[in-house]
Amino acid sequence: MQPDTRSGQTAYRIPGQEIGLEQQKVLRNTYFLLALTMVPTVIGAFIGMRTTGIIMQNPILSMLLMLAGVIGLQFAIAKYRNSGVGVVLLLGMTLLLGWFLGPILTVALALKNGPQLVGIAAMGTGTVLFVMAIIATTTRRDFSFMGKFLFVGMIVLLLAMLANMFLQIPALALTISALVVVVFSLFLLHDLSRIVNGGETNYIMATTGVYLSLFNIFVNLLHLLMALGGERD
Repeated sequence: MQPDTRSGQTAYRIPGQEIGLEQQKVLRNTYFLLALTMVPTVIGAFIGMRTTGIIMQNPILSMLLMLAGVIGLQFAIAKYRNSGVGVVLLLGMTLLLGWFLGPILTVALALKNGPQLVGIAAMGTGTVLFVMAIIATTTRRDFSFMGKFLFVGMIVLLLAMLANMFLQIPALALTISALVVVVFSLFLLHDLSRIVNGGETNYIMATTGVYLSLFNIFVNLLHLLMALGGERD
């Protein structure tokens, strides 16, 4: 959801394609910062698993507060995207989202095959990232045209998810999760394509977009796996 090859730049070749040094630098820094975000995410998840009751007792209020916090932090990250403050704010956002992972991880790990499902969801998320990165770097097509459609789709899915918190329709929940995986997989392709093609030159903003896509893919893949393959005692 974020943001040319500069003339005179030396370029190197990746599977038959040329990527300018500036885009290479942004991509490298994005992957490095993305790896760093896993630390506060894991810390937040451990905290969340020990404070699950806070979220589970008030799921709707907790989700609204989480959304407000994440949206507010995204605006702050955008404001300080050119300084170290932006990195600190991004890590803070990943800590918050990690904490919000606590309840679903607690439920998943209570299943007989819970650890395997979490592992499969993680590997599946990594696979999506790998595939979308390969497509973005090898084709070098400009997928920025998808941005508006994906944003609208994300809003519709968010509203449907909030509505289903009241309706509690299992089939609708599974449909929403499946669509979220699709939409945010395309968001990944969109964001990585912008980096490769020079549309996004700030690695903090790039990491923010990629992280949010990966977070949503993982959570919803895990939800689908738990619903369709979870083994209860």
